[in-house]
Amino acid sequence: MKVPLLDLKEQYQSIKEEILKVAEEIFESQYFILGPRVEALEKDIAGYCFSKHALGVSSGTDALLISLMAADMDAQQTVITTPYTFFATAGSIFRTGARPIFVDIDPDTYNMSPESLERVIAAMTDNELASLKAVIPVHLYGQCADMDPILKIAKEYNLFVIEDAAQAIGSEYQGRRAGSMGDFGCFSFFPTKNLGAFGDGGMVITGSDDLYDKLSVLRVHGSHPKYYHKLVGGNFRLDAFQAAVISVKLKHLDKWTQSRQENARKYRELFATAGIDDVIKLPVEKEERHIYNQFVICVKDKRDELRLFLNDAGVGTEIYYPIPMHLQECFLALDYKKGDFPVAEYAALHTLALPIYPELSDDQIAYVVEKIKDFYDR
Repeated sequence: MKVPLLDLKEQYQSIKEEILKVAEEIFESQYFILGPRVEALEKDIAGYCFSKHALGVSSGTDALLISLMAADMDAQQTVITTPYTFFATAGSIFRTGARPIFVDIDPDTYNMSPESLERVIAAMTDNELASLKAVIPVHLYGQCADMDPILKIAKEYNLFVIEDAAQAIGSEYQGRRAGSMGDFGCFSFFPTKNLGAFGDGGMVITGSDDLYDKLSVLRVHGSHPKYYHKLVGGNFRLDAFQAAVISVKLKHLDKWTQSRQENARKYRELFATAGIDDVIKLPVEKEERHIYNQFVICVKDKRDELRLFLNDAGVGTEIYYPIPMHLQECFLALDYKKGDFPVAEYAALHTLALPIYPELSDDQIAYVVEKIKDFYDR
């Protein structure tokens, strides 16, 4: 049996007529950059995420970058985030000239540990605190970080909060949607996300009128009005076609989320009867609405051997993320070393993402669990 990590073809077939209709309308209009399609999506995303404003941008990476620029980040400042995340989180900080500072993660959710955040800030000197400008919690795999203590710490030290919600649109924390709790919420519409475009795309949400106005100017090279520049921005514009595709998919997102959650429940039931709970740790649901952008297990040992075994059996998997940010070659100058963030380093060596996409069949889910049991029963 073949069980790919992700198969978007079946999803496309279910919305094909809707997609082709809006595509034809855009081709006929010849209106490709920003415009009414983007404005309509921005309004819908703001409503979906319980936010006042939303701004369509060119990618999830650019959502982070433009948020940092709107916060006036520069080479004199530092930003705290976690080392266990996709590269864009730390990379965007670095691109502004600011210095990333890492804190360890929670061993159950893999999100930022508020205790680690508090400990790192408490150990800072007055000069270090003076340069600290922001914190970027990452809502990894579709579950929100523990935001209340993070927001409390940020308020105490007057820090911007930029939520990296690239994997978490629609997830909730105590009744609040991912991205809506900080100063900025950043989303990615990369095709593999639970809400994916047909290419790159992103979104920033904010509840601040002033920050929204600044983001709007930065998105178009910092010009307002056209050809007049008080700021240096970038080309962060969202294409109308991508906005149209996302708008079509957004109408189906809650249904797809329910399917992902149902697939997660089926995994739990099957693993519970498989008799391998001594070597497999399943995702922990700590917050109210986990949307399962990924279903990530943690295995006690032989992770890489298990992955090869599953690949040979036709089961697609992925490792998110094999090398934490503090050990990446491009960040060696930050002077971190192996052992500095033991929880993140353990996760990098022991976690494995299994297929969780909405169209998975019961037989496919059962086959994945069966093969994992076969591996450990050997």
